[in-house]
Amino acid sequence: MNDRQQRWQAAEHLALTLAEGGLQRMAARTLAMFLFTDQQSITAGEIAERLEASAGSVSAAVKSLLSVGLIERLPAPGSRREHYRLRDDAWAILFTSQNTVIQVMLRAAQTGIDTTTADDPAHRRLTQMRDFYQFMLGEIPAMLERWHQRQHAR
Repeated sequence: MNDRQQRWQAAEHLALTLAEGGLQRMAARTLAMFLFTDQQSITAGEIAERLEASAGSVSAAVKSLLSVGLIERLPAPGSRREHYRLRDDAWAILFTSQNTVIQVMLRAAQTGIDTTTADDPAHRRLTQMRDFYQFMLGEIPAMLERWHQRQHAR
């Protein structure tokens, strides 16, 4: 097996891992394509060709990755096709977008707390859930700041 084949085998393995982690299969394969490509940007057509996938499934995957901030659309003067690339700050943006999930969990926990009494075991568990997510939400800004400082130091 040559280096290029090993590279794309690793990309497919990563995609499988991402899919097992909850990402839709085509979005996972598309994200792996962005991670493993040696090009500065790629088009949806190039992704579809490389992955041997339909244009529609690749389009949906690209929209999904755009919506969470992992990839970005680039201007491509002279080209009729839209070009995309993985954002430099993709992982921090993705993590920051998880704040929405944390807020939903906080609200759900608080709703449960409001409907239980202090001596109810559910009240204790829901309070612990709320406190955990409040802690997480409070830690995110400092953690992201440390991440940015670390990246700029390189």
